[in-house]
Amino acid sequence: MKKDIFKIIRTRPFSEVRLIKLFPFRLLTKNRHGKAFTLIELLLAVAIIGTLIAVGVPIYSNALNKARINQAISKIALMGQKIDDFLVDNGRLPTNLSEIGEPNPHDPWGYPYHYLAILGKDKQDLEDKWRKDRFLIPLNTDYDLYSIGKDGDTNAPLTANVSHDDIVRANNGGYVGVAYKY
Repeated sequence: MKKDIFKIIRTRPFSEVRLIKLFPFRLLTKNRHGKAFTLIELLLAVAIIGTLIAVGVPIYSNALNKARINQAISKIALMGQKIDDFLVDNGRLPTNLSEIGEPNPHDPWGYPYHYLAILGKDKQDLEDKWRKDRFLIPLNTDYDLYSIGKDGDTNAPLTANVSHDDIVRANNGGYVGVAYKY
């Protein structure tokens, strides 16, 4: 058999001789159609892809959530500036957000922003509607503007578990951000 291989090597051109020397196992196979993947190779490929997906999906969802939070923060800050401009121009707070050019604003999760005018209203009428911090002190004295966050649920005090993901405006605009960080 070795003599046959050497004869093939001597009779073929130089480029083919090099291939034969690098891959001598091809001479031993009679069937040259065996270019399919084995089951082990397929299982290994599926395992690698599954691992990459398992690592990538949480990273992607966290980045998406942070982007939505930042979008809601900037929108609340912008609407707060518009409300402050409206207060300076008209001497009163708008009754709803459509008066400042935001007819039906929705947060990045698809829920409407909540607005409550406080300045100039009777405190007893607003007692149940005021947003409050952990000491049960109202967050704002002029107006409340907030998003109910990813879970779509909220409660007046920020200490409630359903309020932790809310995006709030507090200290009369001194803080705009996630409720659990306030």
